[in-house]
Amino acid sequence: MFRLQLDLQFFAGEKTEKATPKKRQDSRKKGQVLKSQDVTSAIVLLAVFLFLFFFSGFLRSEIFSFFDVTFTKYMLVETLTIETSIEIYKDLLMEMAVILLPIMLVAVVAAIAANFFQFGLLFTTEPLKFDLKKIDPIKGLKRIFSLKAIIELLKSILKISFIGSVTTLILWMNLEQVLSLSFKTAWDTLSTVGWLTGMMGIAASVVLLFISILDFFYQRFDYEKNLKMSKQDIKDEHKNSEGDPIIKSRIRQRQREMAMRRMMQEVPTADVVITNPTHFAIALKYDDELMDAPIVVAKGADLIAQKIKLIAKENDVVMVENRPLARAMFDQVEIGQRIPDEFFKAIAEVLAYVYRIKQKI
Repeated sequence: MFRLQLDLQFFAGEKTEKATPKKRQDSRKKGQVLKSQDVTSAIVLLAVFLFLFFFSGFLRSEIFSFFDVTFTKYMLVETLTIETSIEIYKDLLMEMAVILLPIMLVAVVAAIAANFFQFGLLFTTEPLKFDLKKIDPIKGLKRIFSLKAIIELLKSILKISFIGSVTTLILWMNLEQVLSLSFKTAWDTLSTVGWLTGMMGIAASVVLLFISILDFFYQRFDYEKNLKMSKQDIKDEHKNSEGDPIIKSRIRQRQREMAMRRMMQEVPTADVVITNPTHFAIALKYDDELMDAPIVVAKGADLIAQKIKLIAKENDVVMVENRPLARAMFDQVEIGQRIPDEFFKAIAEVLAYVYRIKQKI
């Protein structure tokens, strides 16, 4: 029996269920999202190399302009003071910004687009919070010698192999141009090297993008696996979101008890209690100056009906036996409501009977 209980507890704690929407939302708030870093790196690298390949003419002009101003203007300054140094620094900074900022801007836009493509728009500071668990040496060793670390090592070897093979293939296909570099002018040499570098960069980026797509599917598998929940986790989440059923039951019970006490406090003020006589009891109150029709101040069946009758008897409230009327009003009229029009005639007869009895008394 004890063994069976342990087995049940084990299976209840085993993470076999898909994550609920709430679990996914909570993980997203913590910054735990589906993301492949290789996808971001590949898209950034491809965007930068494409920009360099197609806008190399613009960058070349700016670089030549930078060196031209440097050697023809700043190198010939006769008196170097603090003011002139600051001016030269500002000018050089602006010249370098014109060259570097477009490349940096392309990289930033590509990185944002790659992340948005993977997990949408998300701003959170949770990953930046200090956590001692992140610097735990034992957990660090476990991560180093884990299955995930082995997979990352295999991925790195695969990337190096594919990228190396592609770049070698490009060089092999242009071997004649490479071998003839020693016979070319400096300008032609730089042009050839720049063109080969751009081609190799684009090819390497495309290969890395292909590998990153495979990595994205692996990361999705690993992400879904880490998000899985046990049956007990789902039950606990349901309790936390909907409230503990035991507590909710106690609250409802307490509300019923309070409503019952309020109802019983109204019975002594009633004018008449209509009974079944054993199963139902309906307490009515009527004030012709304040009410346009009698209202039900209490009603109950079985034990509650007996309690109403007992309180009515202790407080000299007239009780009238009318089985059809008591049953019909119990089903159709709630506590605090005025009686429906179809009961006016029957209730009027009952109240007339009650008033005659009170006058005799």
